[in-house]
Amino acid sequence: MEKLTHFDAEGHAHMVDVSQKSHTARVAVAESAVQMLPETLALITEGRAKKGDVLGVARLAGIMGAKRCADLIPLCHPLPITKVSVDLTPDETLPGVRIRAEVRTTGQTGVEMEALTAASVAALTIYDMLKAAEKSMTITATRVVLKDGGKSGRYQVQP
Repeated sequence: MEKLTHFDAEGHAHMVDVSQKSHTARVAVAESAVQMLPETLALITEGRAKKGDVLGVARLAGIMGAKRCADLIPLCHPLPITKVSVDLTPDETLPGVRIRAEVRTTGQTGVEMEALTAASVAALTIYDMLKAAEKSMTITATRVVLKDGGKSGRYQVQP
């Protein structure tokens, strides 16, 4: 197992010094899903949710979440994000909504946490907008599926 970089020699948490790292193009993709009853999914697909456009609001919330990641995760660096996209796909086989968040930067550290935050905040927003209809929804399968750029290179989940 590699050394955990967020701890110093005495075992105290600290922000990693990335000042000597090269600026490189970096990308991360994370996914999540919100499982729900078919009737709840129908509220989204038929546009009948009382709070409005569930997927549109969740998309914006995910983008905003990625931009605020360093405010939420104590040891994350604030990054100059160059792209955030959040795709939300209703899936009757789940049933629920599948979420895919992509974040890009040209910087000295990766954007995995920003992608995970985007996917998570989008999922939480879906829950918030539909909780009056169903409190038993489950947020699941949140993970990084692609990370590229930087010293450690490429990581990708194989389908």
